[in-house]
Amino acid sequence: MKISQKALACNLSPMRKFHPFAVAATNNGKKIYHLNIGQPDIATPPAYFEAVRNFELPVLEYAPSPGLPVLIKAVRDYYDKLGIHYEESDILITTGGSEALQMLMLSILDNGSEVIIPEPFYPNYNTFIKSAGGTIRPLTTSPEGGYRYAFRQKLEALINENTRAIMFTNPGNPTGVVLTHEELRTIADVAKEHNLFVIGDEVYREFVYGGEQLATIGQFEDINENAVIIDSVSKRFSACGARIGTIITRNKELQQNLMKFCQARLSVATLDQIASAALYSVDSDYFDAVRREYKLRRDTCYNKLLEIPGVVVKEPQGAFYMMAALPVDNADTFQKWLLTDFDDNGDTVMFAPGEGFYATPGKGLNEIRIAYVLKQKDLERAMDLLALGIKKYNETHCK
Repeated sequence: MKISQKALACNLSPMRKFHPFAVAATNNGKKIYHLNIGQPDIATPPAYFEAVRNFELPVLEYAPSPGLPVLIKAVRDYYDKLGIHYEESDILITTGGSEALQMLMLSILDNGSEVIIPEPFYPNYNTFIKSAGGTIRPLTTSPEGGYRYAFRQKLEALINENTRAIMFTNPGNPTGVVLTHEELRTIADVAKEHNLFVIGDEVYREFVYGGEQLATIGQFEDINENAVIIDSVSKRFSACGARIGTIITRNKELQQNLMKFCQARLSVATLDQIASAALYSVDSDYFDAVRREYKLRRDTCYNKLLEIPGVVVKEPQGAFYMMAALPVDNADTFQKWLLTDFDDNGDTVMFAPGEGFYATPGKGLNEIRIAYVLKQKDLERAMDLLALGIKKYNETHCK
């Protein structure tokens, strides 16, 4: 029997690939501080659970394939508050942002198609694009350059006859980069001039720490045919388990073809849609408090990293991740060692090795992604463990 070449071309998630080693470490009595997965510990707003408790329909029916009207309206109202109006037909509800990305790639890519993505990038992009027959055309950035990428000359140099789209996460996962209005405009202009889709993965929109106005690629009305927004309740409302996402585009031809996949998977979970609609009722105080908490955590991680000799890191402006180059030979090897050979009073730490966030071979070997989603005291301990681990690892491996 054979496995498909598309499946074989995909990789395991760098955020989860060390899970077997983590299980073994835990079974051996170690406590692991997890910086590897972006699972927030912020409490999900009570409105979600209240909606679940108040659900009293006698039959849990299929929802409409495009999504429940109550959730679509909640999403529309949210964007109206941002000053951007969408029609009901512009919005499709999906099983998380992951299904949104998968459906989108199946709708716009053929075998050999390319998507321009700044690297490092969210590794699951690779899986969604490769499973649709496409490849990533990476726009390489660096820690020394703050991982910035919105340069016309660099974008246009990557465009060829196979290019279908430019895709980016804003605010950035894994870098924390927040695009300025001018940078968004540059990307929009390049996409428009070259007749490309421009895909904004904007699931971290609320998490900006410099007082920036919340931004979206949908704000530019001259690229209505080009623009596609991927959104989700997962990170915005600390509701990752709800698995509710959206695809938003005014491109009617694209919407018609996305609908084929929506209908093929029948519908998104009815109860999760009803509960997620209630999340959009939370007021701005919720986001203000969350931003303050994550800014404190960002500052803790960033300042701790600056104290470690040889680390290269730039202060992230958004999301709840940061990339850093470590003074180690290989972050994968270092992570495995932290789980199998290292502990400090029974404690160790996990991060996501950086190589899996790149498409360019050999890039990111000594880089890591940190998700600063732990409580303050735990973050401080995790960063101290990282510093101690680097010191002991290099003492062991540089003899």
